[in-house]
Amino acid sequence: MYKTIYVPVDNSEHSQACVDVAVTLGHAFAATLVGSHAYAAKMHDYRFKQMEFTLPEEYLDEQELERQRKIHDSLITMGLQLISDSYLDVMEQRAQKAGLPFVRKMFDGRNFQVLVDDIRNSNYDLVVIGALGMGAVRDSLLGSVCERVVRRTQVDTLVVKQPVPLSEVPDGPIVVGIDGSPQSFAGLQTAIALGKCLQKSVEAVGVYDPFLHYVMFNGLVGVLSEKASKVFKFKEQEALHEEVIDTGLAKIYQSHLEVARRVAAEDGLDLKITLLPGKAYEKMLHYVRDRKPWLLVLGRIGVHSDDTMDIGSNAENLLRLAPCNILLASRKFVPPIDIKAEESIIWTEDASVWMERVPPLVRGIARTAIHRYAFERGHSVITVGVIEQAVGEILPEGMMRSMGITAEKIAVHKQKLAEGVTYICGACGYAARQVRPSACPVCKQDGAQFSQIDRAALESLVPLEGGVEEETGFDGVKLRWTDEARQLLRTVASGYERRRAKARMEKLARVRRLATVTRAVALEITGEGQSTPPATPAANGHEADATLPWTPEAEQRLARVPAGFMRNMTRTRVETLARDKGLSVVTLDTAEAAIGLARQQMQETIGTYMRGSTP
Repeated sequence: MYKTIYVPVDNSEHSQACVDVAVTLGHAFAATLVGSHAYAAKMHDYRFKQMEFTLPEEYLDEQELERQRKIHDSLITMGLQLISDSYLDVMEQRAQKAGLPFVRKMFDGRNFQVLVDDIRNSNYDLVVIGALGMGAVRDSLLGSVCERVVRRTQVDTLVVKQPVPLSEVPDGPIVVGIDGSPQSFAGLQTAIALGKCLQKSVEAVGVYDPFLHYVMFNGLVGVLSEKASKVFKFKEQEALHEEVIDTGLAKIYQSHLEVARRVAAEDGLDLKITLLPGKAYEKMLHYVRDRKPWLLVLGRIGVHSDDTMDIGSNAENLLRLAPCNILLASRKFVPPIDIKAEESIIWTEDASVWMERVPPLVRGIARTAIHRYAFERGHSVITVGVIEQAVGEILPEGMMRSMGITAEKIAVHKQKLAEGVTYICGACGYAARQVRPSACPVCKQDGAQFSQIDRAALESLVPLEGGVEEETGFDGVKLRWTDEARQLLRTVASGYERRRAKARMEKLARVRRLATVTRAVALEITGEGQSTPPATPAANGHEADATLPWTPEAEQRLARVPAGFMRNMTRTRVETLARDKGLSVVTLDTAEAAIGLARQQMQETIGTYMRGSTP
């Protein structure tokens, strides 16, 4: 894959780590190594001339001054060349020891500029560069030379952020971010090749943002005029996003991951895939901090960027903040795979004709939602009856009327939504209404993975969280907030971050058909930064320090608990019970017992409250 690997060196710790990585990759791919160093003799000459007036009086004679200039020029030039030779000698010795061809290059000029010119004028396959150089200080995140080189070149670039030899880096997987862009799929190819050569596991992560539109609409409502708000139709727009587009995004990004898994399978690699909801770089950063990979592979630009972009915003943020090595893929690869989630579903002729009633602007969205509705309920044929049931759940009332649906049917649909239950997929967090799906339309997990949200039980716990205050959202939907939920919201930094967190909490409650934002809902947003639950003393004096191993069956049972705070707390409860029993492994029986005990305690709390006593 990589036949020519280019390494700028400067004798810093990061530079030495770059040499180590380059030799390892060079050996794996039988590549030629090219080492370079840039020195700035012209800068020293300029500085010497600036300081000539400070020389002692005997040196200010014109002939003596000219002699000193020549001496200084020759010493600086020769000295800097010798230093560059010494830096490159170290890399050449490492290459010779590994039996790899080595080419040395030295440049006189401004460091980043001569490196960029050399990379642009050469045919290097990979650039390996340190995140920091000799000028680094304690709080440095990314050096100026590294950043400028990354922005000005279009070659795959591996930025080394761990300044230790490869043998001393903790063993970790290779994580690749997938967003559907050709660059991200090219990065997948690279990750697969590196995983095979270095005998490391490879994981793919996709992130979609179901909160983006709600947060944007929530901010817009305060600045648009009344006339503009009416034209924009916030209520109908948000209804469409909430019921169709946001879950459609999950499906799109899951399909990207499924494509990635099939690409890896064709290469003989079993790829672990993970779909996460939230802000892309933020979720990826949390994932990386939790998994501690050796390398994070990203497309240099994302799916929404054009080719003139130097680096995408998510890639730039992760380049600065991620604690592991970063590889930015500049190549492009479009997988010859077309995954169709609806390939097993057909439409009757009457159903196809009926769809002509749907306004053209939202016809594609409605069709996607109907496919999802049919897939959830196990239908293989879409009829007019299936369509009417589906659109009753997803389209605003006014749009339903325009398509000829009677007021009686509209009232029935609204009643079902008000009384129906919500089911949450334990694998990806997808929310389904009214019936437990036969399979998840996003991650394709079996319907057994879905857990029911008991809204009545949750509402009965609301008074236990202090007072309740009702608010009306930007689109007229009313939600209540408990005191404890508001207290958690106040832990978020004031200003934009708090407004964003508040909107995301409201969105989460609405998707799950909850009338109240409770502490549990708020914790799923404010607790996102914690990859693992905080350590707490276990019962009977045991310390919950080391995480216990889990059997696959126990892990599958835990996956049925909604992701986030609830799953983290459940894991803590199960491991606490296992330690109390003196177990060294968490089994399915232990997990079921702990979950059953937690359920019993919740029921007792609800019963105590309903009897009017203080728990």
